[in-house]
Amino acid sequence: MRALLVLQIVSAAGSICGIGFYLLCIWSARDDLGRKRKSAGVSGAHGAFAPGVSILKPLRGTDPQMYESFRSHCLQDYPEYELIFGVSEADDPVVPLVQRLQKEFPNQSIRLLMCSQQLGMNVKVSNLVQMLPLARHGYVLINDSDIRVPRDYLRRVMANLGDSGVGLVTCLYRGIAGGTLGSRLESVGISTEFMPGVLAARQIERGLHFALGSTLAIRREALQAVGGFEPLLDYLADDYELGYRVSRAGFQVVLSDVVVDTFLPSYSLRGFFDHQLRWGRSTRDSRQWSYFGLLLTFGWAWSILAVIASQAARWAWGLFATALLLRLLMALVVGWGVLRDLQVLRDLWLVPLRELVAVAVWIGSYTGRIITWRGRKFVLRDKKLHPQR
Repeated sequence: MRALLVLQIVSAAGSICGIGFYLLCIWSARDDLGRKRKSAGVSGAHGAFAPGVSILKPLRGTDPQMYESFRSHCLQDYPEYELIFGVSEADDPVVPLVQRLQKEFPNQSIRLLMCSQQLGMNVKVSNLVQMLPLARHGYVLINDSDIRVPRDYLRRVMANLGDSGVGLVTCLYRGIAGGTLGSRLESVGISTEFMPGVLAARQIERGLHFALGSTLAIRREALQAVGGFEPLLDYLADDYELGYRVSRAGFQVVLSDVVVDTFLPSYSLRGFFDHQLRWGRSTRDSRQWSYFGLLLTFGWAWSILAVIASQAARWAWGLFATALLLRLLMALVVGWGVLRDLQVLRDLWLVPLRELVAVAVWIGSYTGRIITWRGRKFVLRDKKLHPQR
């Protein structure tokens, strides 16, 4: 009986903490919408500051709808920019796509570089180190190969760098599902779990102190202040680490008001869990205490335990209903209100299941250090990749 009472108390406390987190995310989303309205009122058409920018896109293999995502970068309403693609192997299947892009847009500066050296465990960063010397502009923008952007993307992102105190600009993103259950769960997780967490972290930490791979727009001074890309050669979460280091160097890391799309593979359930586990172990290694604190954000999952532990007491059902309602409300406020993700409306019924999956991934992330990335297995230790032996 005593153990059961302890379990009731713990599950009730976990439910209340999770409900508090849902409310924090809802408030953070409203704050973000307020910032966007204020920014729109001040900057007008987002075109006041538009310096030349070099877009670096390190590539390896192909992603869903990759060519259309590449094209979106060539259709920018922006005065001066260049695109530099980098691959580590001449026979990479992405090479014909870049060559096709060069033919379709002959007047756009598009270069393809063969990055023959592997300078560290992270091939993406290794390519970036070799690509950077080709960049001719004072501002550099990196984003993942599967990112698709709106026509005013560069104007809205680069406008933030008109403030000399801003060193790096990043973006929220939506995951466009590939059709399978695994892909839809991934998409729902991005819009209703990961992005709310980003907004909440900005509130709690009084600013952003990390960055997202969807966009890393950085001024050269900030990049030089952190030693360039070389210090990141063995890091898995290179985007997070770059933002963290820029923030530590005294520059602001800010969130642009533009939301971009990432196109997700048609994950099998196994592929989905492998990807989630890599993500979880990477985050655990990068933000140890914050990641451990996620345990207190699973309000609806805790409320299920409270119902079981209390033998379906009325107070437990009250927590259950409150947690479920606020979890769904958080999904709508962030997923639709901030991200304008129509998939959230379609897949709202998956949100409770997604929370239970998140609990399983959180537990699984503490069961080992091995991750699978681009078909290779690594040991993750002290934020860095090590070959599995």
